[in-house]
Formats: sequence, structure tokens, C-alpha cells
Amino acid sequence: MTVSAQSGTAADRVAGHVLRPHAEHDFADELKALAAADDRPRPARWKLSPWAVSTYLLGGTLPGGVLITPKYVGPRRLVEVAVTTLATDRALLLLGVPGTAKTWVSEHLAAAVSGDSTLLVQGTAGTPEEAVRYGWNYAQLLAAGPSREAMVPSPVMRAMAEGMTARIEELTRIPSDVQDALITILSEKTLPVPELGQEVQAVQGFNLIATANDRDRGVNELSGALRRRFNTVVLPLPATAEAEVDIVSRRVARIGRSLGLPAAPDGMAEIRRVVTVFRELRDGITTDGRTRLKSPSGTLSTAEAISVVTGGLALAAHFGDGVLRPHDVAAGILGAVVRDPAADGVIWQEYVETVVRERDGWKDFYRACREASA
Repeated sequence: MTVSAQSGTAADRVAGHVLRPHAEHDFADELKALAAADDRPRPARWKLSPWAVSTYLLGGTLPGGVLITPKYVGPRRLVEVAVTTLATDRALLLLGVPGTAKTWVSEHLAAAVSGDSTLLVQGTAGTPEEAVRYGWNYAQLLAAGPSREAMVPSPVMRAMAEGMTARIEELTRIPSDVQDALITILSEKTLPVPELGQEVQAVQGFNLIATANDRDRGVNELSGALRRRFNTVVLPLPATAEAEVDIVSRRVARIGRSLGLPAAPDGMAEIRRVVTVFRELRDGITTDGRTRLKSPSGTLSTAEAISVVTGGLALAAHFGDGVLRPHDVAAGILGAVVRDPAADGVIWQEYVETVVRERDGWKDFYRACREASA
């Protein structure tokens, strides 16, 4: 069976065939409206001006009343610095703990700047140098020897040739010798092809966004030479509970629509409860500042809160009355908190008995937690 390059067409997405559309397709109407209203200078080959890219990420209202939904809830200056970096000759490194929307921001930046977020290298311990530079079609290589036709360009090489934005996820998980293949690309804007005695030079518009988890320090640290080629922007966890509730509710609503789940507003009380539990255990103190808590080994990130609430909505839709209730989220919270059954299990039980049990209006949640832990 052959899958054509057009399998992800707009018609398919409207028909609901694509579970998770790329950002440039999912928010195509907003990007089109921004392009129409954008009269500011655009860097070479950019689809939007830096101002419009920031508006796309942060949200706003265009002349005529067109609403641009926020894709990232956080400090405006961080987004402005990230966008400005991409308009220079320095690459962008998005750094942060797990669940701080690094991948989400990277995808939306690429979609807004280049109209294509798919030039992606996924970093792992087994990522080969070919994923960053180029590989070969070995049938053609053996038949006719090295040639441009036998080359298999990497996403980075394609971005250089087409003046687009490439993305590298989890850069610090990639082996150091593979990382260093980026040094010449980022400093000289050139990719040598010694087998052909040629090189690929980056055209205007090319840049690169990398993400890294700061909990991976010591795994494959970036060399000083490579780190100097990046401008680093650290994405923080949401500053307030309300900001985190807003992020979770927006993302869950969008995911829920694609899955045919109940609307998130039916469960706002439980979303706030999940966020409260995660923030208290993450911060090691209750919201009123009266009780010190032990923090579990997991990150309890915003992304994990989104996963817990989405799972709860699925339970409510398929095995309940469609309304998100405490027993729908209790098991998901337990699974997120207790990663180490011995240590984390004790921390969770202490939290349930000393905080959840005594909190006004949380009796139903307390019973659900007890049942989930039984």
C-alpha cells in the first residue's frame, strides 16, 4: 500500500482522519488572517513578520475582530526574544523542565515562520549523524556511485536548501559526536559533502530550533563551541495556578474535540483540583503556605496534568454521565504522582491524609483517592 504525500490534505482533516494535525494545518485560518493583516517587514522567506509570529503565539485580536487564540501562556518577553533570535544568524535553544511546552512552542514557531513544522529530527541516544547531515540511497549508491540523486537529505539539510526552519527535539539526548555535526552548519551556514567534493549552503530564511530538558544535564552536555551557536531561552513552569488552569483547560478542550469527548467546562472544578494537587506536591508546600510537603520523584508538569484530565474526560464520556468527577481523575493523579511505589507511595498517602482529607469541599475527592489507592 502506498501512502501519498497528499494523505494529510485539508479534506482529510475536515473528515476527521487526522488525529493530531500539524500546527500549520490546525491553525491555518489564524495564520491566513495574520498574513492578511500583517503589514510589517518580514525577514527573507518568512511567512509572517516577527510581530505577527509573536501575536500568533501569544494571542490577540486583529483589526476587524478576528481572534487569535493563545498557543503559549507565559512571559511575553520570552516569546519576543525567541522570535527575534530566529530573525538573526543564531539558532534558538528552548530549555526547561519536562512539560514546559518546549516542543509545543517549537512547533508553532516553525509553523508561523516557515509554514511547515515537519522538518524535525527527534533526538535519542541512537540518533545517527545522517539524521542531522544526510544519508544515502544505498541501491543507487551501489549502482552508480555517489551522486546528488543518491543522497537522502536530512530535515536540516532540506531546511538549509529551502530557507526554512528546522527543529531538533531533545538535543542533549543526542550523542556528542552527532551534536557536533551542527557546529559547521550553524557557524558557517554550510554543510560539506566530501563524497561529492561539494557543499550545501544555507539560503536566507534558514534557522534551527532545538529543545532540551534541563533534567538531562550530564547526559550529553553541549560543547562550548556548539552552545555558543545558540541563544538559549528558558521556558518556566506556569507562574500562577490560574495560568496553569487556563493552559490545561485550553489544551484539554482542543484534544477533547478531536476525540469527541465532553466539553472541558463541565469539569472545571476537577481541572482546578488536579492543578492544585500537582502544584502543591511540585512546590513542596500547600497553597495557603501552612503545611510543608514532600515532593515525589516525578515532575508533575502541566503536560501531565493535561494527560490526567484528558484521561478523566474519556472515563466520564465512556463509563459515566459525561461530567468530569473526582473518581474520573483520582487514578490518573495516582499514576502521575507514584512513579516509585516505595518512596512516592508514602508521600502520596501522607498528602491524602493530611491535606486532602482536611480540606473543605474535598470529601468526594478524598474518597476517590482512597478507592484508587486501595
